[in-house]
Amino acid sequence: MIRIALPALVSTLALSACAPASDTPPQGPGEPPTAYMALGTEPGWTLEITPSRLNYNGDYGETKIMVLNPGAKTAANGRTYTTERLKVEIVQAECSDGMSDRRYADTVTLTADGRTVKGCGGAILAPTELAGTSWSFVSIGGTPVAGDRPTSLQFDGTRLSGSAGCNRFSGTYAVDGRTMSAGPLMATEMACPGAGMAQENAFFGLMRSPVSLSFPTDGTLILTGAEGRTAVLKRAI
Repeated sequence: MIRIALPALVSTLALSACAPASDTPPQGPGEPPTAYMALGTEPGWTLEITPSRLNYNGDYGETKIMVLNPGAKTAANGRTYTTERLKVEIVQAECSDGMSDRRYADTVTLTADGRTVKGCGGAILAPTELAGTSWSFVSIGGTPVAGDRPTSLQFDGTRLSGSAGCNRFSGTYAVDGRTMSAGPLMATEMACPGAGMAQENAFFGLMRSPVSLSFPTDGTLILTGAEGRTAVLKRAI
């Protein structure tokens, strides 16, 4: 398996969990983060810090605490937030969530009603290699993918495979710095009605030439072709 050196870019974790209503507006792919997010496992929990509130969703959704943001206080290599029910300590130290190979920029310790849990937060670090990662498409050529057509893109060693909404495809790939070259891609020959075929053709057209790799602050992967066409993907594994 080859090692792929990717640029030291980071992506901010974008979590979708059942949390209390917040003052955070919707965020589109590639947009700067509008809130600080953290998460932990065993038991599962999430924390959202907005300019006005701290929203905690703990014990796999059974515990919900929403309090006013008291403001951050500077601490050693990080910051803290302290309220009557919640105390949050954020330290700038690399963290793994323990359930996948994702790495985050911060280590987070949270105490909710006297019970302490630990987890990760802040920026999600770019993978050190693409091999072993799996993604799904958000948009291709600036057009959101059809919700009724499952998509995927997996990297395994020197090969990639997946579906852009219609046929299964596979081929070789190689990365040189911030540029990835793939192909030729081989695909099945099934005809698909609606948007599936159009978005697949757009992806195949993008991949005929080398594409640049970037990891925006929202946790997506963006493939950009020579003519500025893009494919936006979100991490699955």
